[in-house]
Order: sequence, then structure tokens, then C-alpha cells
Amino acid sequence: MTQDNGAHGEAGATNSTNTPNNANVATNTTDGATNTANTATNNAASTDASLEGRAKRPGRRPSLGWLWSLIAVIVVAALVVGVNAYFTRKQDASAAGKQADTVAIGLKLAPVNLDIRHQSGSALEQILIGNVYESLVSRGSDNKVHPGLAKSWEISKDGLTYTFHLNDHMTFSNGDTLDADDVAWSINELKAKQYYNYDQVTNLDKAEAVDAKTVKLTLSAPDSNMLWYLTGRPGLVYDKDGTWDEKTGALGSGPYTVASFDPSDKIVFKANPKYWGTAHKAKTKNVIIRFLPDDNAGINALKSGDVQVLSPITATLAEPFRKNPDYVVKEGDGSDKFVLAFNMTNAKLADKRVRQAIRYGIDHKQLIASRGGVDAALGGPIPKVDPGYEDLTGLYPHDEAKAKQLMKEAGYSETNPLQLTLTYANVYGTELGDQLKSQLKPIGIDLKINYVEFSTWLQDVHTNGDYDLSLVDHAESHDFYKWATPSYYYHYDNKQVQDLYAKALAATSDDEASKYLAQAAKIVSEDAPADWLFSWRVEQAYAKGVSGYPENLSQTVLPLWQVTYTPSK
Repeated sequence: MTQDNGAHGEAGATNSTNTPNNANVATNTTDGATNTANTATNNAASTDASLEGRAKRPGRRPSLGWLWSLIAVIVVAALVVGVNAYFTRKQDASAAGKQADTVAIGLKLAPVNLDIRHQSGSALEQILIGNVYESLVSRGSDNKVHPGLAKSWEISKDGLTYTFHLNDHMTFSNGDTLDADDVAWSINELKAKQYYNYDQVTNLDKAEAVDAKTVKLTLSAPDSNMLWYLTGRPGLVYDKDGTWDEKTGALGSGPYTVASFDPSDKIVFKANPKYWGTAHKAKTKNVIIRFLPDDNAGINALKSGDVQVLSPITATLAEPFRKNPDYVVKEGDGSDKFVLAFNMTNAKLADKRVRQAIRYGIDHKQLIASRGGVDAALGGPIPKVDPGYEDLTGLYPHDEAKAKQLMKEAGYSETNPLQLTLTYANVYGTELGDQLKSQLKPIGIDLKINYVEFSTWLQDVHTNGDYDLSLVDHAESHDFYKWATPSYYYHYDNKQVQDLYAKALAATSDDEASKYLAQAAKIVSEDAPADWLFSWRVEQAYAKGVSGYPENLSQTVLPLWQVTYTPSK
């Protein structure tokens, strides 16, 4: 496969175009200070006139010495206030145009601990990979493979040998040298001790250090996903001579180190003073990630300035910030797919006409509009950010008449409806279920909604496959394998799709792999074993002056080395 030499994390990052004009700010502040001094002086004159009026009352004329002393004191005080105001505002103006040394970011999900070799959870990968730990190759916000600890690589024609050439003068944050021995040891340890996600690289037999700057990986079979998997946990490199508390700390080679961690509150990053690289050197000294699972707490934190970035934020809650010139709201693409799965072992859904009718009967535009109009239509199993994506929304456009006809052919109508149950986790709320029930009723489906705890969904649906219809957000990227695995809870079994996926894995070029994936995805969509309600687009709100925050894939890839904040006022 070809190497992409783009810079990790730069694609899709925010770029503030509202940089304050420092000269103008200083000028305006000077004017304000002068006005303050003038106002104070005028107030003194007013007071003087008032005293003079009282002094001119009929009767004995008192000595005016005390009066002139009072006037002098007032004038001096006014001048002091004016001068202080001038310099204070000038100092504030200077701070307003100066980059802050700390940026605070509010995220919803918190990792249980920092043990990235054993602990599951996407939140752990989101905050640590690319910031504290680095991988052999990196994943950019474009969801493509970029150089990482390896600056270049070659893949043999048979796809069984990968040779990586490492960067020069690499070190871990404790000062230890990072070389090929650390890389080979880390990957072999992953396999031997079955660290989390080791199963992603089952075709990887071994890693070996050819010399201090060269690593060779040997595969048992070609795997077109190998490079992409190496951007995640399987490709992380650890100090084989280092020791650290894996649950509360981290020892990596990235641009940041972990200063403190509290899963109930926040994690604090500090710029790594021993960082070996220049391209990804931290631009901000301190980054604080606050864990804000409650929407209201997140909104309040952004408003108060406790955080400068809040991600994700719902379209409804983001609207006031969108209208406020002090904030910026943007949406980014991601790999989240809201899948309405049809149990392919269910006798009622074995009839393809019923599955097709459901897809025609769903009004995706209405679903998306009800969520704020930010999400994207998705007509098949591969999201826009993944290889093999093709716009398949035209296969099953909303067509109630066609849906009714298909249901009639299958023996159902609104007066003789098909009874189906939709089981999904209550974390997704009730609105989606209510909308689907309403949309499918006219075509002859009586949809019962069964809201359950997520743990119940995992056991009943995901593990036992006991359901009619189910709804879940499948957030993983490169997860088409689920449609080629009959034992997965979809229970979709199509030999042609499985063969095409096998060819995609065995492909030795990205273009070839994408071609097979696209063919397989179209077959899956036409076969209608599910409906893809929409692709969730992550919305984020941040204070004006924030720059470099990743827009795309921020739920899974969050490189923070380029994030800065320059207060505008």
C-alpha cells in the first residue's frame, strides 16, 4: 500500500480567523483611560461648584483654605485613578492579544483508569493516543494512515512483510532512548500477553529489530487493515525498561505528559520538555480535559470560561452559542452509524419485502431534522470517513406508497399489521423510537418499543441475539467485518459479501481494498438486513480565539499538540 506523508492531526482542525488586532485594542484602551481621567476631573469640578454654592449663602463667609486643600486632594485622587485605569486596561489589552498557556476542554466520556494495555473504552484512546503515547504509524483527522514513530515504510508485493524506518533521536518522556528494540518488544508483548485489541492483528506473526532504526513485521496472511490497526493500540510503543503506575499515570513518547488524573473530574497534560519531535511539539503549555457527562454542566462550564471547548454538544444546546459572536460552533464527520438492525434469524424478517418496506417507510430527513439537522444521511454500512464509502442513499428513498405495496404483497396492511418489537438502550432517549413507531404505522407495522438498560441490551441483543429490531450507535471505524461475520448479532450470512471482504483484506493496495469493500457494501444495503438511520456528526462549541482543535473524528482521534487559545477580550 502507498504511504501518505501528510502531517498527523492537521486535517480538519479548527482555525481561528478572528485574531485580535493588538494595536487597535491598545489604542482603544488608551482612549478609555483618558476618558476615565476626564470623567473623574469633571466630577471634581462639579463637587467644587456645589461647595461654592453653599459657601455663597448669606451669612458669615468662612475661610477657603480647607476648600482648596480638599480640591487638591480630589484632583490628585482622580489623576491616580485615571492613570491606574490606563495602565490596567493597557495590561488587559496586552493579555487579550496574548496566547494563553492553558486550554481547558470539556468532554463527555471519562476513562476508568489510564491502563491502555488492559482497560477497554474509546475515551482512553481518544485522550492518550497521539498526545501521551505514540504509535508506529499515526492516524490523522482524515482517518488515514500517516507517519508516526516511523517516518516511512515499505510493504512487500505479497503483503507479508512490512519494513518500517524510524525517526532519528527519539526518546520517551523520562529521557530513555526509543529505538527499534522498544518497537519490536511492544508489539510482541501485545501478542504474547494478549493486551487489549491484540486480536485486531491476528495475522501479524512477529516483530523484529533489524537495527536500531529499522523494524520488520512478518504476517501469516495479507491484511489490508494492518497499517490502520497499527495507528491504534496494537501499534503503541512503550519503554521496555521503564516503570510507571499504569492506572493513574503514563510513560510515553508524545508531546504531552500526564501531570494528574482524576476520573471523576479531569486529566491534566503538561508539555513534554523532552519531546523528540518538532512537527508535533505542543503549542500550549498546559491542556486540561474536564469530564462533563451532564449537558447542563458542560454548557455552564463553557459560558463561565471554565472550559474553552465543549465537545460534543447537541444541535439544540449549541444554537445559542451559534448566535453569539464570542463563540464558534462547527460540525465534524465521524464513523458513528445509527443502525436499525433486523434480526435475520427472525421468521417475520426473513421476508425481504418486509425489510425493504421498512427502509422505504422511514423518513430519514425527518429524523435528521428533529435532531437539529446536523447529522448526515447514510444509505449503507460504510461511513464517509472509511475506505469503500459510496453514497447509497438513493437505494431506498422515502416512499410510503412503495412501502405499503411491499407490505401488502407480504400479507400485511394498516388494518392487519405486522407485530414487531424494537429493543434498544434507554441512553438514546425515547424520541427515535416514537418517530419510528409513527412512521411505520401507516405501512402496516405495529411497532412496540422496548427500552432497556444498556447492560440488558448487551446481554439480550448483542450476546444472545434475542430481538426483532434493534437500534444502536456503532461508533467504530473500519468495522465492515461485522457484515461478513454470521455469528455477529445481525446474523447476516451472505457468501458473496464474505468473499468480497476476504478479497479486500488480501488486497495489497488501498484502491483495490476500497473497490472490494464498496462492492460488498452495496450488496449489503440492497439486501436490507438493516437500515442506517443517519451518520452522527459531532458538534463542538468553542470560544472565539481557539485554534487547532480537531473537527473530524474528534470522538476517537484527538491530537491536541496544535491547540491554542488567544483571548479576544
